[in-house]
Amino acid sequence: MILVTGATGGLGHQTIDFLLTTTPAAEIAALVRDIDKATDLIEQGVDVRQADYVDYPALVEAFRGVDKLLLVSAVAFTDRLQQHRNVIDAAKEVGVKHLFYTSIQRSSDFVMPEVTESDLATEAYLKASGLTYTILKNGYYFEGLGYLIGSEVPATEIRFSAGDGKIAFVKRTELAAATAALLTGEGHENQEYTLSGSEAYSFNDIAREFSALAGRLITYKSIEEAPYVAQKVAAGFPDMVATFLAQWGAAAQAGMLAGTSDTVERLLGRQPTSLGEYLKATYFSGN
Repeated sequence: MILVTGATGGLGHQTIDFLLTTTPAAEIAALVRDIDKATDLIEQGVDVRQADYVDYPALVEAFRGVDKLLLVSAVAFTDRLQQHRNVIDAAKEVGVKHLFYTSIQRSSDFVMPEVTESDLATEAYLKASGLTYTILKNGYYFEGLGYLIGSEVPATEIRFSAGDGKIAFVKRTELAAATAALLTGEGHENQEYTLSGSEAYSFNDIAREFSALAGRLITYKSIEEAPYVAQKVAAGFPDMVATFLAQWGAAAQAGMLAGTSDTVERLLGRQPTSLGEYLKATYFSGN
């Protein structure tokens, strides 16, 4: 039995979608906080189990009979480490054989307070637990680009605080497909994989791709963190979220997200989506 946590979220649900293409539904379990949001999984025959990362007894019950468990990491701005510890401890208590954890790509030593600190601590806790583990260091989603620079084609300029830093973007659906392949494959015991795109792009590269697709000049201007945060707040983002988005710019400048890996490509059996392909499909599909 393979259990996927966060099963009504983007990565968790998409991972189950890919598992269903190769694995009988009766061998797949989904952990959810709200059963009402998982009716489609229930209808497909997935074993939907209800528990929250903060409810240890419920986690113990939910994990019974599970061989492999995918722990989709908790969201930022919460007590991520304690939640992850609860999952790891419950998995160990009931005899889960193999735990997969979704961490964040770290191609440099840069530490993001909201995610990297708790990722590092979770990884250390998992390794010390005695459980067989696989750590998936996920790259930055292409889908997150809309939060950083907006969901519309820029008029003339992209303003972000990434300097010349590069990001090896990867589509979330392709991460999910790669994760499903790892969950159903062999030989991944006590391994760590970076699941990033095959090419890293700067925001100057993004501006050039936008220019080619739009047929007009679109430039990139790197700005300081404070004016970027003010720009996002003016666009309606809460200050806490705007500051968090700016942290990704600092992470890019520090090279944290720039490392490329062929792991996703090998697991997919093809090249991952390129920047130009993503921008065309996302920003220009209605044209």
